[in-house]
Amino acid sequence: MVRVLSDSDVAALLDLEDLLGVVEGAFRKQGRNEVERPERPHFPVGSGIESDEPLGTGLTMPAYIHGEKCYATKLASIHPGNPERGLPTVNAQIAVTDARTGTAKAYMDGTRVTGARTGCVAGLAARDLAADPLTVGVIGAGTQARWGTRAIAAGSALRGVRIYSPSESKDRCAADLVDRGIPAEAVATPEDAVSGADVVLTATPSEEPVFPGGALKPDALVVAVGAYDEGMRELDRETIERAEAVLADIPGEAIHTGDLCESGLEADDLVPFSDVFEGEFERSEGIVVLCSVGSAVLDAATAAYLVERAEKMDRGTSLALS
Repeated sequence: MVRVLSDSDVAALLDLEDLLGVVEGAFRKQGRNEVERPERPHFPVGSGIESDEPLGTGLTMPAYIHGEKCYATKLASIHPGNPERGLPTVNAQIAVTDARTGTAKAYMDGTRVTGARTGCVAGLAARDLAADPLTVGVIGAGTQARWGTRAIAAGSALRGVRIYSPSESKDRCAADLVDRGIPAEAVATPEDAVSGADVVLTATPSEEPVFPGGALKPDALVVAVGAYDEGMRELDRETIERAEAVLADIPGEAIHTGDLCESGLEADDLVPFSDVFEGEFERSEGIVVLCSVGSAVLDAATAAYLVERAEKMDRGTSLALS
């Protein structure tokens, strides 16, 4: 029997404070090379439907954490035009397989999982690399921006959150966060969001820098989660040049994104984010940048956590595949 978890099931099972610990554990395992994380292919999709241009990007993201009873394969998609359709930019499904037997164990909606585990990257960074209460500047107003802000709030005390997006989505994002008890407001410019912020979170599909690096306070923490290849970029040259340290969830992949590929840095110059949790990185007084491209290890850890909770709470629908 396969346990199927809908989005509403995942929502009922997820607890962000718990998930911060789950994601931290996954980063520790990844840093110790106690994971299997094959390269993730990503490819254009949708060409020929409306025009010769692709409509989005498909990604396949498998991972296994040593010692876990199951492994996971996420099928993700990124469609920048989805907000106009009233849909999330990022959508996903996750197949969970028994690691001992190779039999199907669970299948779940992965869109909320992607948002929550990505948000926890920002939540952990803010918790361990910034002193609260925090003023947070957010560039972007979509799903990832909201999850990142919520995860920061789950791990740190907040003084206030300033949201910027070039569209009216910033007002909806701020209102949604306020409804969740987070002191957020929409602002008119990127500088308004970033200036004086202790933590800056960028969560956009941008192909060019989204704020001027000169607007950062001298000890700001910048967490960039939007760029995952060389064609995407959220950070300008000044931000990287001002940084005392540049961290990455996967240095070998982050170095090839638009944020870093022209920086003059090498992969070995980047500090693995896992070093923060192992006590091998101590925060400097200057600007610190964390670039996250996303790791399937986090999906696998989150999926295992959800399946375990679902079994205990008897949540989801059991189906036979044969």
